[in-house]
Amino acid sequence: MTKRWLPIGFYLAALSCLLALALPLSSEAVPGLTSRPGLLAATLAAALTFALASLAAAFAPVFGIIATVLGCSVTIILLRDPAIAGSADWGFWLLTLATWLGAALTLMRLAALQPPDRTLRWLHGLAIPVLFGAFVIYLWEVAVRGFGVSPVLMPAPSATGRRIVESLPVLGEDFVQTFIRSVLVGYVIGCAAGFLTAVVAHRFDFLKRGLLPFGNFVSALPVVGIAPIMVMWFGFDWPSKAAVVAVMCFFPMLVNTLAGLAVAGPTERDLMRSYAAAPSQTLTKLYLPAAMPFIFNALKINSTLALIGAIVAEFFGTPLHGIGFRISIEVARMSLDMVWAEIALAAVAGMAFYGVVALAERATTFWHPSYRN
Repeated sequence: MTKRWLPIGFYLAALSCLLALALPLSSEAVPGLTSRPGLLAATLAAALTFALASLAAAFAPVFGIIATVLGCSVTIILLRDPAIAGSADWGFWLLTLATWLGAALTLMRLAALQPPDRTLRWLHGLAIPVLFGAFVIYLWEVAVRGFGVSPVLMPAPSATGRRIVESLPVLGEDFVQTFIRSVLVGYVIGCAAGFLTAVVAHRFDFLKRGLLPFGNFVSALPVVGIAPIMVMWFGFDWPSKAAVVAVMCFFPMLVNTLAGLAVAGPTERDLMRSYAAAPSQTLTKLYLPAAMPFIFNALKINSTLALIGAIVAEFFGTPLHGIGFRISIEVARMSLDMVWAEIALAAVAGMAFYGVVALAERATTFWHPSYRN
């Protein structure tokens, strides 16, 4: 059914591009696309390429990407006209709609491809999220500038990008304060404490029965309740934020490690006993390898919790650096572009951290059935 409707969708995108030529671009008196030779040629080329994508199914992704790039370029150039930005009319929005429709159909066609080569499969898996994310940013840019949204409410991605370039030293200091000092230190302490506690609790059943309810209680404590206490105990600098992160990371590691250590079945345990294996040998050769997927699951969960905990903790007292501190200060100044720059920094750091843990998991647990083709 999807293959049947794809040509129709590309036809509609081509028709919308042509129809946009006859409609006004702005509610103000501005020249239309037919009076702008360069943009007229690009729009006609986009319509032609969308039409070719509907005819040649095998080359539809290539034609779709070319047409989408042309449509995006035309709309972005049009927004440079101050008479269109904030006053965009039917012609502009119809061209944007055609670009959106073509991009969606192109991504659907790309997702359906099955490259035979391993390298091509890797590039294919990378291209789809990258193209999707780029087009979401494009739609954000067009919507904000086309509707004339105030920068106080929602800055355009281009404004946020400029602020990032202009504020690289400040962002670097905030990254070091929040991520390098607070997140990494608290992450290591919390995960290590949870792991060691789980190993001991697995050996002594009474500890497991006593620690799990207590850990559940600690995990239910809100960050906004823990952070002021940690600031009173450890001061306003990064140790208090690292303590909050450690508390947040402790329970997920404890629960997941205990669950992983319990995976080994009675047959495997009997085999180790028949070999007269010592408890330490049973732990390192049976229990820990079986628990590795669970341990890495906790590490991945904590990689995002740690960053959230550190940023929230910085709202309750911090030196003059840090992502959370900068967000709270810039919100008070109504400087939303800097706020979004800090949010983008936190998002990139969180994704990179998660990716490193995922790569370590792949290298360590390559034998797990989930990685088998």
